[in-house]
Amino acid sequence: MPASASERSAAVFSSPGSTAIRDQVHLAAGSFHMGDSFDEGNHGDGETPVHQVTLRAFSIDATAVTNTSFARFVEETGYRTESEVYGTSAVFHLLVQADPEDVLGVAAGTPWWRNVRGADWAHPYGPNSSWKDIPDHPVVQVSWNDAQAYCRWAGRQLPTEAQWEYAARGGLEGHRYPWGNELLGAHGEHLCNIWQGEFPRRNSQDDGFVGTAPVRSFPPNGYGLYEMSGNVWEWCNDWFLPKYYRNSPPSDPAGPTIGKGRVMRGGSYLCHDSYCNRYRVAARSSNSPDSASSNCGFRTAQVAPAR
Repeated sequence: MPASASERSAAVFSSPGSTAIRDQVHLAAGSFHMGDSFDEGNHGDGETPVHQVTLRAFSIDATAVTNTSFARFVEETGYRTESEVYGTSAVFHLLVQADPEDVLGVAAGTPWWRNVRGADWAHPYGPNSSWKDIPDHPVVQVSWNDAQAYCRWAGRQLPTEAQWEYAARGGLEGHRYPWGNELLGAHGEHLCNIWQGEFPRRNSQDDGFVGTAPVRSFPPNGYGLYEMSGNVWEWCNDWFLPKYYRNSPPSDPAGPTIGKGRVMRGGSYLCHDSYCNRYRVAARSSNSPDSASSNCGFRTAQVAPAR
């Protein structure tokens, strides 16, 4: 059952041993149907069969973790992300802010990605960019391992894939998006940050953005969660295994014990129907836990303590 209005109201959370403040939404225990009710996803992603899942009560951040919040974590801990250690990371070609000698190559099979020296969370588009110019945008260039380090500092966890989808649906059963089944609003307005135009060469910016948008740029879903579709991919805790839905536990599934990467959910500002419609709430993808890019971030969650 969907959470009641009182249980999904935003609250302030202060993380242990830090001064980090975040808005979180508390969701009551309940059940929902998980998976692709329209059978329109990539069958290799394993979005079916649709199956009922029951979850314990939990809280989840109302927005993706922002640059400001991640900067506070780095300031207090001295943590270095994997992109900083490696010295390079992936940046979408239209967003690169780097001198030519720092653009080291093109990704095989996806020529819209550049390997940029000096790209990291603090310089999301290359060494000539700075997080301080976009403090209220989601932090990017963070790997799954980096997100886990943040969670340990904050006394939180990455959401399980089931928690993420339950939260993203906002109480709507079997719908395509967090707000319903139609991509645009009743008056033709854009409700998420994805690609418009001809991918990957021209973005018409009909939704107002080429890259990331500030958190809370688009209306929240029924649970008060922002940008659960588009903007940035979000890491989940689970290993990714396409066949998992065939026999996943009906209660609090924690994901398989093995997989070819860690789950990412929600799609990003680069999603476009011509090659990727994974901004649907049922859509799944994955990447290796040490990978980072200019369109992937995360939000945190926490199972409610037993009473």
